[in-house]
Parts: sequence; structure tokens; C-alpha cells
Amino acid sequence: MNLEMLISAVKAEPDKLIETMKIECPAVLVNQCGRVSFDVLERESGQVRVFSSDERGVGRSRNKALSEAKGDILLFADEDIVYDKGYAERVIKEFEAHPEADGLFFNVRVCEERRTYWNEDYKRVRIWNGGRYPAYSIALRKSAVERAAAKGKELRFSELFGGGAKYSCGEDSIFIRDCLKAGLKLYRSVAEIGEEIPRPSTWFKGYDEKYFFDRGVMYHFLYGALAYPMGVRYVLIKKKLMCQTVPWRKAIKELHKGIKEGRRI
Repeated sequence: MNLEMLISAVKAEPDKLIETMKIECPAVLVNQCGRVSFDVLERESGQVRVFSSDERGVGRSRNKALSEAKGDILLFADEDIVYDKGYAERVIKEFEAHPEADGLFFNVRVCEERRTYWNEDYKRVRIWNGGRYPAYSIALRKSAVERAAAKGKELRFSELFGGGAKYSCGEDSIFIRDCLKAGLKLYRSVAEIGEEIPRPSTWFKGYDEKYFFDRGVMYHFLYGALAYPMGVRYVLIKKKLMCQTVPWRKAIKELHKGIKEGRRI
């Protein structure tokens, strides 16, 4: 069993990035940098295949990496994660210990205000609690992705959402939902694999009207007929944090507008 990382980056210097991230295994690096090229970096820990692209959008870069993947285990990664020593062996051992898992969510340390999850036990992840996980926490068995595709359920990230796309976030939540709907058995793991290094967000500009509107579009794709009540619940639970600039009633209105737009897509 071998591990391959699928790395999304923007205007990166590949050699420098690989060292900064402390990569310990083969990888596919999709670098959205305004030009089209292909390079292979030979390293002691394995080849890093670098696909330079003139396209934009994190969904597109993840899909390109997924289409080029060769490893048994595929770990999604972002350029602002620095990985712990021994993480590659840790990921493989977790999959060896849990043959029932088609995918695992690993702990990545982030600053408190950006933390959306922290796994404290090993447990099955379902549709109702899968939306909290970022893409960089996910590792999948390639065989599970291929099995889903053979059943007509090709697993790809939405190119409508995320950094560089029309709508600002949500590509990871929708991808996880699609994995679960395709029948993949996903579990959360207590294993830690790295730490996010804080940097300015490529999409988050504060809790403004666009944030709530885009959230509404995403909720339509995630929850369908339940999008509005789920959206209202989200705003009311987090209004002390999120509604300091946009009042909560206005936030709900913008979210509702987004849901309506999602229905038209």
C-alpha cells in the first residue's frame, strides 16, 4: 500500500513548496500559475509530478490531481499545510488498521478561529456531520473512487465553489456529500498529520452579504428542500460571531436569495 498526495497550489515555486510542506511521499502538484507545462521532480521520498495550469479554481485543480493520481491512498493537500514528521507512515498504518474504511478524516491543527472540527474518537462519518471537514483532512482509497466511477458515480469536486470560482466556498462539503451518497464508508481518525500555517484567505473577505449569498447557493446543493431551515439554523447559532456587520435578518435574506439562485443552476 502506498500513499500519494494531491496538492493544490497557486503561483507556487514547486521545489520550495515541497520542502516547506515537508512532503514524505510521491505527489501530484497542480500549480495554477498562468502557464501550461509538466515536470517531474525526482526526490528520495518519491516522484512529484507537477502540472502547471492557466486555469483558475480550487475545484479544477483538485479534479486534475485526482484524474492523474496513481497511489493506493490519496491524501488531499493545500499549500499552507506543513506536515508532521512520519505523517505518511501514520496515514498508511491507519488504513491498514481499518480495512472497513474507504476514506479517513485526519486531524490537522489550525488556529482556534478557523477550526471547524477536531476528532477525538474513531467513528463513522455521515451526511449530517460530514460538512465540517475541509478537503485537506481527507484521504481516500483509490479503489473506492474507481468503484464509485464503475457504478456511474464519478467523484469530482464542484467547479462552481471554492477559491477562484464563482461562489466562494463549499466544494469540499459537496464532495464529501457525494462520496457518502456514492456509498463510500468514511470514518474520522484521531491521528494528527500536520498544521496549517495562517495566511490571508483567497476567498474569505469577512461575513459580508456575498458570504451569506454564496452560503445559500451551497446549502441548496447540500440539503435540497431542507436548505432554508438548515441555513436559518446556521445563522442563528453563529449570529454573535458572524452578524456584527450584516444584521442576522439581512443575513437570512441573502442566504435565501442564494438558495433561489442555486435552484436555477
